[in-house]
Amino acid sequence: MANIFGFFGSILGYVLWAAFYFLKDFGLSIVVFTIVIRLILFPFTVKQQKSMAGTMRLQRKQKELQEKYANNKVKLQEEMNKLYEKEGVKPMGGCLTMIIPLLVMLGIFYAVAYPLTNTLHLNSDTVNSAVSYMNTIPGYTITTNATYQQIELIRVFPSIMNTETIQGLFSAADCQQIIDFANGFNMMGINLLTIPKDMGIFSWYSLIPVLCFVSYVGSQLVMQRINKAQMAQQQGCLKVMLYVMPLFTAYIAYTVPAAVGFYWICSSVIAFIQSLIIAKFFTPVHFTAKEEARHIALMELNEAKVPYVYSPVEQKTSSKSNGNGKKKKK
Repeated sequence: MANIFGFFGSILGYVLWAAFYFLKDFGLSIVVFTIVIRLILFPFTVKQQKSMAGTMRLQRKQKELQEKYANNKVKLQEEMNKLYEKEGVKPMGGCLTMIIPLLVMLGIFYAVAYPLTNTLHLNSDTVNSAVSYMNTIPGYTITTNATYQQIELIRVFPSIMNTETIQGLFSAADCQQIIDFANGFNMMGINLLTIPKDMGIFSWYSLIPVLCFVSYVGSQLVMQRINKAQMAQQQGCLKVMLYVMPLFTAYIAYTVPAAVGFYWICSSVIAFIQSLIIAKFFTPVHFTAKEEARHIALMELNEAKVPYVYSPVEQKTSSKSNGNGKKKKK
């Protein structure tokens, strides 16, 4: 699976590199990069909301069918399929719209976490050899998650660039490119290559894991409000994970280079803004009301197509009756 996500990360890395090429600031590049990708994925999010609305709209009818055919599973499935076809709802329609954004989001993470191979697109074997060499140097041995070793290599690269091993691995052009890239990690006085844990809990860098936690929880709370029906159906263990994950994310952000935590903050904040837009214009309730209005309009249109046939039979009968009445009066 890592190879698949790495492949997506390598593709998305070109977008990140393009942003860095113009901005020369890795932090701002992450912001622009995340916004662009979120805009690309926005139609999938809207489609997912629409699919959810369709499922919610059919819940009452589904329940009736389940009660009616409780002892006949085959017949129940047939009637369910007829219901989906009649209402134009695809029960699995939202799966693809969930999988694609997930793959892209993981690809974004791999583009940020592996900047040398996925953003600069340097040879992976060469980069891995440089990381292995770095770990043999006293004082540079990585004690954090091995996932972020490339970011650590960028941080220490200016100090080990002139060693015989590094000179043998990278060309002069590659070394200069890495140095220029490393300089782009300084954003408004913050070095995104710094690990907050190394600076102490009372340093300004500790704000990064705190903001990771706050932004993550805020985004999830908004999503809860948007998808109340869906969240109500979640099992207790999933609800616990909803609150445990932000704490886990904050801990990881405290022990890895600040660039990773900064990416998570940007992603959560942009997801939060996207959630507000969805809550305003693209909620399941909105789609349900829109679909019901469309259904009523379609029924009226179909009724209008039925030709009106004038039948005076009833009127003739009534006239004869009136005529008979007049004769009786005479």
